[in-house]
Amino acid sequence: MTVYVDDVRHTFGRMVMCHMWADTLDELHAMAAKCGLKREWFQEPPKASWCHYDVSLGVKARALYLGAELTDMFGPNDHEARRLGDDARRLRYAEARARRLDRMLAGD
Repeated sequence: MTVYVDDVRHTFGRMVMCHMWADTLDELHAMAAKCGLKREWFQEPPKASWCHYDVSLGVKARALYLGAELTDMFGPNDHEARRLGDDARRLRYAEARARRLDRMLAGD
């Protein structure tokens, strides 16, 4: 599993912010704790469109030092597409399995 930070640069007051997210929430919260982030800063739907922390460039540097992977500005979109792709594959498999079961029960 992996934690990621992107290279976007959003201003928030005098700070420059980017995003940190992970393959799992446990891993994300563990990295956030190591970086000194408060759990209350975690953003998730419906407040945000995806689960992440907004982090300063200093926190980004710490996360990278601790093993996070740097992505470009499209990293969050790529991550979400991969996650949804896995869900879609599982759904197709479950539907195909249900059709086979229906055929078996119908005696085909």
